[in-house]
Amino acid sequence: MWDDPAVDWGRFELVVVRSAWDYAERSAEFLRWAEGVPRIENPLAALRFGVDKEGYLGALAGAGVPVVPTTFVRANEAFVAPAEPFVVKPAISAGGRRSARFDGSDATAGELVAEITAARETAMVQPFLAGAAESALVYVDGSYSHSLSRRAALPVGQAEEVLYLEEELGPYDASPAERDVAGAAIAVVPEPPLYARVDLLGGLVLELEVVEPSLYLSYGDGSADVFAAAVSARLTRP
Repeated sequence: MWDDPAVDWGRFELVVVRSAWDYAERSAEFLRWAEGVPRIENPLAALRFGVDKEGYLGALAGAGVPVVPTTFVRANEAFVAPAEPFVVKPAISAGGRRSARFDGSDATAGELVAEITAARETAMVQPFLAGAAESALVYVDGSYSHSLSRRAALPVGQAEEVLYLEEELGPYDASPAERDVAGAAIAVVPEPPLYARVDLLGGLVLELEVVEPSLYLSYGDGSADVFAAAVSARLTRP
């Protein structure tokens, strides 16, 4: 585990973050750990950027990258349920934990918002577009690798206590327009990431995953070899 005090991370030539499943609940501690690792991928600047969705969605929008319309609710701020179906989740989250979808105007969503903000976290509200295509585009060392259709089976009306939500996955060939949007999102990351996944909803950026996303290498022919070669190349960099 990344927080194992018995591990001397400095003895490794390179540490690649791939399965820090609890980083979202311990984000400040996780980043302090990452700061102490001499060589880490993704780079520390990318990890800092990717931890908080409020920060990076704002950065993407500011750079002209089309993102899913998102409302952020902080402690002591009023929450008004959207008129159309929507999703509530923490701005720092992973695996779909503490996330749920609601019907339009469902005021009971305020309970989940209150639970999130009571923990001094920010809640985010995004539209749930059942008919919109949801795709995941994977990038390795800045280059497009492969894509797939991906939709998390969000619970309705109440978040579930799970490590990660079940997913509906399938083959998918991203369009040139989707690749343009995803590539523009990758370009905003402050230091070139070794790996990244851009989740799109209806062609808009839903999430930009650069901390420890599933890369679904089985959906890209030869992608495992490409990823291994990229790791090897990073080892040789000064």
